[in-house]
Amino acid sequence: MAHKEPTSTHLDDRYSHPTADAENWADAVPRLTEAEIFWLSTVRPDGRPHVTPLLTIWSRDALYFSSGERERKVMNLQDNREVVLTTGTNTLNEGHDLVIEGEAVQESDDARLRELAAMYERKYGSVWHFDVKDGAFVGAGGPALVFGVTPRTAFCFAKSPYSQTRWQFA
Repeated sequence: MAHKEPTSTHLDDRYSHPTADAENWADAVPRLTEAEIFWLSTVRPDGRPHVTPLLTIWSRDALYFSSGERERKVMNLQDNREVVLTTGTNTLNEGHDLVIEGEAVQESDDARLRELAAMYERKYGSVWHFDVKDGAFVGAGGPALVFGVTPRTAFCFAKSPYSQTRWQFA
């Protein structure tokens, strides 16, 4: 499936080994698709940061996550929809860490939510089955709002050799 390409790619020489090349966005997309855990960073109304692990689905050039409407991350999004999502490895000398910056936009179209619910179940198993009702996922824990984050800026931190690639999107 074709994906949206960045408008610019930049290898930051300050943080990259002299032999490193900029990473390709086409190589990052499968990593975003396959990663099981992401860390979502939001900002509380008083300005303090909030970070939490969650599950995501990569679809149509965006990362999607769900959350109960009374959870801290959703309450934070009511005041500030700017977020950062990170994933990667906990190793020093191998792998890639990815950072996605963008705006969390609530998805409420029931047809699209059914697509995303099916993707969650395929990726994470039947324990993550969701029905869709009234613009939200409905599961064992009750209703959950769904948000999509289309990258505005993304980073890849490669570890062998070390490099930092920044992608900008229109």
